[in-house]
Amino acid sequence: MTPVPRCPEANGHDPGGHGAGGACAEGAGAQALTTARLVLEVPRIEEAPQILAIAGDPRTTVHNPSDHVADLPEASHLVDRWLQHWAQHGLGYWCVREHDATEVVGCCGLKRMTAAGQPVLNLLYRFRPEVWGRGYATEAASAVVAWGARHRPGETILARVRPDNLASQRVALRAGLRRDPALDEPGEDGGDLAFSNRVPGRT
Repeated sequence: MTPVPRCPEANGHDPGGHGAGGACAEGAGAQALTTARLVLEVPRIEEAPQILAIAGDPRTTVHNPSDHVADLPEASHLVDRWLQHWAQHGLGYWCVREHDATEVVGCCGLKRMTAAGQPVLNLLYRFRPEVWGRGYATEAASAVVAWGARHRPGETILARVRPDNLASQRVALRAGLRRDPALDEPGEDGGDLAFSNRVPGRT
C-alpha cells in the first residue's frame, strides 16, 4: 500500500487556534489534526469495520443513500480509495476519535473533485448517530476548513448538502462556509445545495 504523506508543518497551528483550527502533528508518518475534544487521523485499512459501522448505518446516509456501504469488503475498498487519494494529493478524509479513545466516531475531510465544471475540495463530515448533538461535526469540519485555508490557500472548499438536510447545512455554515448557489448542481441522490469558502461575487 502506498504510504501517506508526512505532515507539512508538524509543529504549526492552523488559523483559529488549537481549539477551533486544530494542530497538525505527525503520527505514524501521517497527518493528524487535534481539536479541543477530537483527534483526526489518516485512516488505516484495519479500521474498515469501524467505517462500515458508520457508513453502513442507514441513519447516516438517509439523505445520501448512494453513500451507503453494504458490507466489509466494500468498506475496505472505500478506505483503500481514501488512502490512495491521500498518497496522490496530500489530503483526504480523516478518521475522527475523541481524545484518548480508540473508537472511530466519524470521518471528516477533503477530496478533490469538480463541481459545476470547477475544481473544488469537497468537504465531507459523517458521524455515528450515538454522538449526534455534541457538536463534533462542526468542530471537525471547522478544523478541516481551517487546515484547507492554510495549506491549500485560494482553493475552493465546497460542502454539497441535500435541501432537506438542515443539520448538515448548519454545520457547513458554522464551519465558515456560505451559500454559493452558483455551484448548486444535481448529485447522485438529487439536487445539492452548495456551501463554499468563495468570496461573494467571485467565480
